[in-house]
Amino acid sequence: MAIWSARHPWRGVAVWLAFVVLSLGVGSAMGTHKATADDYRTGEAGRAETMAAEGQLGHEPVEQVMISARSGPLDRAAAEGAVRDITDRMRRLPEVKRVAPPVRSADGGTLRVEVTLHGADADADEHVAPLAAQTAAAQRGHPALRIEETGSPSISVGVDQQRDDDLALSEAITLPITLLTLLAVFGSAVMVAVPVLLALSSIAAAAGLSMIASHVLPDAGVGMNIIILIGMAVGVDYTLFYLKREREERARSGGRLGPEALVELAAATSGRAIVVSGVAVIVSTATLYLATDIIFSSLATCTIIVVLAAVLSSLTALPALLVTIGRRAERRAERRAARRAARNGTRRLARDRAEAGRIWSALLRPASEHPAITLCLSVLLMLGLAAPALGMQLRVLNKDSMSREIPALQAYDRLTAAFPELRIQHQVVVRSAPGKAGEVAGALRELVRRAERDPLYAKSAAHVTQAKGGKDAENVASGIRFSPDRRTSTVYLSTPYKLSSPEALASLDRLRKDYLPSTVGKVAGARFAVTGDVPHDTDYLAHQDEKLPLVVGMLLLLTFLLTAVAFRSLVLGLIGVVLNLLSAAAAFGLVVVFFQHGLASTLFGFDPAATSAIGSRVPLFLFVILFGLSMDYQVFVVSRIREAALAGVPTRQAVLQGTVTSAKVVTSAAVVMVTVFATFMLLHLAEMKQIGFSLAVAVLLDAFVIRVMILPAALTLLGRASWWPSRGMRRAQERVRDAGANSPVSARALTSP
Repeated sequence: MAIWSARHPWRGVAVWLAFVVLSLGVGSAMGTHKATADDYRTGEAGRAETMAAEGQLGHEPVEQVMISARSGPLDRAAAEGAVRDITDRMRRLPEVKRVAPPVRSADGGTLRVEVTLHGADADADEHVAPLAAQTAAAQRGHPALRIEETGSPSISVGVDQQRDDDLALSEAITLPITLLTLLAVFGSAVMVAVPVLLALSSIAAAAGLSMIASHVLPDAGVGMNIIILIGMAVGVDYTLFYLKREREERARSGGRLGPEALVELAAATSGRAIVVSGVAVIVSTATLYLATDIIFSSLATCTIIVVLAAVLSSLTALPALLVTIGRRAERRAERRAARRAARNGTRRLARDRAEAGRIWSALLRPASEHPAITLCLSVLLMLGLAAPALGMQLRVLNKDSMSREIPALQAYDRLTAAFPELRIQHQVVVRSAPGKAGEVAGALRELVRRAERDPLYAKSAAHVTQAKGGKDAENVASGIRFSPDRRTSTVYLSTPYKLSSPEALASLDRLRKDYLPSTVGKVAGARFAVTGDVPHDTDYLAHQDEKLPLVVGMLLLLTFLLTAVAFRSLVLGLIGVVLNLLSAAAAFGLVVVFFQHGLASTLFGFDPAATSAIGSRVPLFLFVILFGLSMDYQVFVVSRIREAALAGVPTRQAVLQGTVTSAKVVTSAAVVMVTVFATFMLLHLAEMKQIGFSLAVAVLLDAFVIRVMILPAALTLLGRASWWPSRGMRRAQERVRDAGANSPVSARALTSP
């Protein structure tokens, strides 16, 4: 593919641009199919939501409008006037289903008006703008009062807006640093523009393709974050690997080879490594589908798409651009000047290699001269960094950990302070035969009475939902509702504690294991389940724990097989798995120290609410992505070592030669990746902070500890056994030994069958 693009450069560029435009055009025309509430259902909470939806008793999207005094006591007359204004405004909106009567807080300082929207809860954020506009208009009409709106829909809108602003900031920081890094590597503005443009075009193509893919696997709202995060990193890295090899071959040839031949050499070496690396990331990421979770599936889909786009750009547009640039340079230069430039380039290459060789030879000296000690000390260092991961505490990051810079969350805090019973609501859903409705109602009333006597639940639990109706007065008083066919019934129980508090978890545990079995559980044939924010989070963690062994086991197996096949060595396959495990474990240990133990709050001023626990999705996602990204460096470094070994160089010398040769480009790639990932620490979302930090740390450890200390030391100790059972390596060394040839061969010969 690369050779065809090199021989037909304008066609190659045109094919890539057409692919990008077509992807964006079709994707924009189809739009993004977002995940619905059904896609997020897991465990008992998911069963409860399904039963409630079938009985037309599902959770409805609700916004709360609060009226309070800016200072001092609340003026009752002014507040009641504001309530009438808000009620009239909201009832006129087509998005509003109903407006409830005002409710006064226990201290009398706040009035709230509950506004229920039409449609599903998952789609409510698309319809909240008119409500926010009316709330703002009411505020302007009553300046002496504070009138504000909050609720899951408005919070979702605020989080999305903050995410968009954060991404814009991240891009504004990432691009200049990436450009400066590439300028230091290449010293040419043209060569700097190529990787950046290809990375951005890969991201554009992936954005369009992800919209198309969302109609098969719904988008969970995290796709664009991942496309930018992974796309910028691997897009620049893949191009960097290719460009460096092309420049090496150009300088080595001394002007004797044309642009097409140089691209062919680069394709046969670095191009192959890029494809293997891309396949490794794709295969590793695909294991996330085994988690059977909509968010992980969305993350996997977007990662696979953007990596595939980056690989395709490196095989189509990149070779074509290199040939075009090379031809233009040849036409502009006189033959004598070109030869002089070639000689100078060769000298520069020699100087660069000599300088890099001295630095990296010094860094590699411990692994080369004292491999056993270096290996032991390096592994102990990585294990020490990984040790804190044993105390990792996972938590579904919810409203408690979100940034309080979002106005809707500031209002939410004031709402739950005035009405603590709104913090948590457990929805109990019961399915039974219509003839059992009376027994079920009696059992639910007993459940409510027990909850009202228990300090884990809000005393006003029953009254929160009593306005929602029922068939008889007693059931209405208890907040019990029945479906039209009397088969499904529901009641809400409130807990006045924060979502992530031990009391919240205890209230759910007591409800599921004690109160429900001893009340509703005694009704013959009745099935019951509990849903809500806390049940959903608890069941989500349990579902992850159940799927974790399958995902990790398959990931280890596929990584081993892919490495073994790529390098025709079972030993290298095993080493790859072990080194990736060390890198991931060390990153986990550091993320626990910085976020769970609060060091990030001390050093970086992060919100303590975002650093008290690790996001439940962070470890599994990072584990999978780190395995894939670690293959970038492993494939590139080991490929260079293998080239030298295939040329008959002894393994110890081949390790040193291959590592030194790849050192500058690996270092440059690591700087680019770390820059991209580190900018995500500036985002407000706690999970994105943790993901960005972990990826940046893991790349640094991988580039400067794994690839400089552990890998060279291990290969040096193993010697020729590193390549077992590769027959190709054995035959190559025998041929060189028989011919008495110990000098390196051409890149074409090294990659021929």
